Amino acid sequence: MPGAGLEPACPKAPDFKSGASDQFRHPGARSVALWQGLAMTHDTIVAFAVLAVAGEAIAAALALIGLLAVAGIRAPLRRLRAALWGYELWAAFVVAALGTGGSLFFSEIAGFVPCDLCWFQRICMYPLSLLLLFAARHGDYKFARYLLPFPIIGAGVSVYHILVENHWVATPAACQVGAGCAVKWINEFGYVTIPTIALSGFLLLIGFLSLAAAGGSEEPATLPAGA
Repeated sequence: MPGAGLEPACPKAPDFKSGASDQFRHPGARSVALWQGLAMTHDTIVAFAVLAVAGEAIAAALALIGLLAVAGIRAPLRRLRAALWGYELWAAFVVAALGTGGSLFFSEIAGFVPCDLCWFQRICMYPLSLLLLFAARHGDYKFARYLLPFPIIGAGVSVYHILVENHWVATPAACQVGAGCAVKWINEFGYVTIPTIALSGFLLLIGFLSLAAAGGSEEPATLPAGA
């Protein structure tokens, strides 16, 4: 909580366009501007931010179609299922693979130190990269319903992380070490941070997995294996 002595060691994200950022990540090391040494780093971050914004728009559209279906207006849902039929699990796999690759890029290439809340989100995302690949490859649409808890829990953690980094809730005690959970390593378009990107991915996964799980026993939600 601000003013209560509970802020992380670095309450503001460092300037990654200066050599000071490298000193923050690796204290005592020779100052080297990471973004100058890796020219594509910033462009890659912006690309992930753009994907997150697009993902939010798609997730909002899926949520609207779902609400219309609940209200009895099922034509949009039927058109969506007709357009995506056979590829729901593959779409979910692509989202999970991008989420996994993106988080590894942030920590291993960009050098952003993952906090405790980041690791909880990784726990919910990483297994889906493999599980969804197997499910899509074998056409096992029934398996989708058992995967739904992963993105649902992950989305909850992402929302909590967003609240923490904006100081809308108190920073957990476990996040007081190092950079802490309140540091915004990136802040694209005025609001897209790392947990925001994660939330977009989890919401898309919830949507695609829900579509896959909604298929009846005579209406498989993904292509048969070998199709």
